[in-house]
Amino acid sequence: MQFEGIYTPLITPYYTDFTLNEAALAETVDHLVAAGVHGIIVAGTTGEYYAQSTEERIDMMRRCRSLIGDRVPMIVGTGAIRTEDSILFAQAAKEVGADALLIATPPYAYPTGREIALHALAVDRAANLPVMLYNYPGRMSVNMDEECLDRLGRSLNFCAIKESSGDPNRLHMLARDYPHIALSCGMDDQALEFFAWGARSWVCAGSNFAPEAHIALYRACAIDGDFTRGRAIMSAMLPLMRVLEQGGKFIQCIKHGVTLRGIDAGPPRKPLQPLNKDDKRALEEVIRTMNTTIAAIPGAL
Repeated sequence: MQFEGIYTPLITPYYTDFTLNEAALAETVDHLVAAGVHGIIVAGTTGEYYAQSTEERIDMMRRCRSLIGDRVPMIVGTGAIRTEDSILFAQAAKEVGADALLIATPPYAYPTGREIALHALAVDRAANLPVMLYNYPGRMSVNMDEECLDRLGRSLNFCAIKESSGDPNRLHMLARDYPHIALSCGMDDQALEFFAWGARSWVCAGSNFAPEAHIALYRACAIDGDFTRGRAIMSAMLPLMRVLEQGGKFIQCIKHGVTLRGIDAGPPRKPLQPLNKDDKRALEEVIRTMNTTIAAIPGAL
């Protein structure tokens, strides 16, 4: 499988009692597909998988497969501390017809590169689907190092990596030494750099509510090779990226952004709390400014 374009890690809309808002979920999926995203990721961090039961996660897979249909690929996250649980989620994803898996480092355990590779290979054997790896040491505390990546080269299923370390040296290493594992941008404020180094996809939570801006940057850089236009779009997006990342309110901001598009995303599940009024106003202002600025860039939209 070739990962090309914008892949949206889907939110999970809730009512105020934290039960699933099925209508809002359907609206969100239709909104993303209509906007032109290239794939949807179910059970990513943005979808709050960590706050869901096993039954809820598998139910989300089934619902989203039905809602998405064959309009765009569906990638399912298998994140869990125990390898056995990741295998369970991978097998469930295969059963519902997922197109690919997202495999992250098991959190909290501090596994070595060899241990990460053995975990990912076990999940791969259980499902035999294309895989996008997910390297995020900010949450998992360790990197998928060279030993890990070398071992994973034994399976052709490992065809992409969402790189979220924020380390330019890793970006360079992956681009130069592991060209068979396609780069996918997982660090929003470095999207321009990823595209310059050959990335063909971007996994971006902000595309839940601003798919047009994210697609515009992808098209400018990865399709048209117009980095002058790309820099202008990126410059317009940077204030939004700063707001999303500050204060540990990432998921809350994404859900409020979706609500601003007319879809009731609801609150995040505990322990997270919704945005306060000041945070909402700040987010709304940067979104308005970004949209106005990008609309004025020739050829951006």
